[in-house]
Amino acid sequence: MYIHPKLAAFTDTLEKLFREVDEILEDRRGDSFSLHPNRPQHGETGNPEMDGLFEIAPDFTAGLGSQKGRGYLIGFRVATLDKVAPEQFEAFMAEAAALIQEKLPLYFPGRSLEVVRDGKRFKITGDFSLGDA
Repeated sequence: MYIHPKLAAFTDTLEKLFREVDEILEDRRGDSFSLHPNRPQHGETGNPEMDGLFEIAPDFTAGLGSQKGRGYLIGFRVATLDKVAPEQFEAFMAEAAALIQEKLPLYFPGRSLEVVRDGKRFKITGDFSLGDA
């Protein structure tokens, strides 16, 4: 499958942003709940989506049926068997969204990107253009 180099570069940059946010959340809140017994400790794998308490990942959506349109949904999960109260989950998710919003201009200078609420989740919307192909 061919992926345009500019799309690959955009995706790589987005993944670096999410890795940094994961690292910050793990440092701040990683001891909030016990880790799922089948989940490696934070930093034990090469991919922060696969270890530690939090899993945070972008997931592109065309935005069909959404008032916010296309964008990258911010996938968020707490890897624990403990009961996570809805308010606590919301606080974690909102903290992740705020960190992503804060760091978007650093990772994507000159682009108009923002984090918005889209139903029960957060989404990155804005300028995803790749310029001249």
